[in-house]
Amino acid sequence: MISREEVVRTAESIAAIQQDDGGVPWPEGHVDAWNHIECLMAMSVAGLGEPVRRGYAWLARHQRADGSWPMKLVDGVPTELGGETNHAAYIAAGIWHHHLVTGDQRFTEESWPMVKAALDYVAGLQTERGEIVWERDALGRPSAYALLTGCSSIHQGLRCGVLLAEHLGDPQPHWELAADRLAHVLTSHPEAFADKSRYSMDWYYPVLGGAVRGRQAFELLEREWATFVVPGLGIRCVSDQPWVTGAETCELVLALDALGDRERAVALFADMQHLRHEDGSYWTGWQFANRKHFPHERSGYTAAATILAADALSGFSAGAGLFRDLAGTSVFDPDVCGCAADTGLRASAEGH
Repeated sequence: MISREEVVRTAESIAAIQQDDGGVPWPEGHVDAWNHIECLMAMSVAGLGEPVRRGYAWLARHQRADGSWPMKLVDGVPTELGGETNHAAYIAAGIWHHHLVTGDQRFTEESWPMVKAALDYVAGLQTERGEIVWERDALGRPSAYALLTGCSSIHQGLRCGVLLAEHLGDPQPHWELAADRLAHVLTSHPEAFADKSRYSMDWYYPVLGGAVRGRQAFELLEREWATFVVPGLGIRCVSDQPWVTGAETCELVLALDALGDRERAVALFADMQHLRHEDGSYWTGWQFANRKHFPHERSGYTAAATILAADALSGFSAGAGLFRDLAGTSVFDPDVCGCAADTGLRASAEGH
């Protein structure tokens, strides 16, 4: 575990890389909305109000008329023009988290139009089966496929959006239906998603995003535990490389915490602390065959994931239960799509 003071130091390492315009960049220098929002959430936990406000102002300036954000921006200039659905959906998680942490009703109300535009963009890219394609390209064309990790994060965003809508007295039932349909596809239709199974995120994200809970979630995590978890170090980013990464490890911590598996969550969080730098920042990863940090960088998103995991385990803020409490009670009837509920994950399990 790390202390409240250590959390603040880590948040200050994120604030130190924030650009003058409010964007929080990757080490390579570009900003994307998803990682930017995660960094704002982490700084909110630590009480760094001013950089958080500048960060949300950055999002408001760069949101496009259709509700999306450019995939990448450098110095405020879009360099990749496609609009990722998981980037857009995460604004709802960020604003709901900010509301939980700060109780700032005025800010929540002012941010609501930004959230509505973003989630309507996302819901508009849901297929008839229920998955949500990963982007609309620079020419406005929807992608031909969906990503499991991205859709799991979108599920979280939609659930947070529903909670915001209820809080503000502006119900958005189409978001709830979209979340229910998406949860069904995530649990029952693995064929709906491009195969990215070598990435650990595709393994645990359905749990992290709230679509899978209970016994099914424990079975899902058990299935690839030995593939991705490296005792004493954290979890692999990809199954075929001797490389553990801090952000993925902390996201798995959050998923375990959401299931009430505190023992393994605490152990994994302790395991990844070898990535902590003396200034409170975190190395992105560790190549344990060569015994070198890889890539040779300390990233804001790794620091952010660490803070969110620390908060979940220690309850530093009123947003500590964000991932734990977001699972919805689906009213979706699986017979609508002509399948039996949960057959997809079960079939996948039998195939391993």
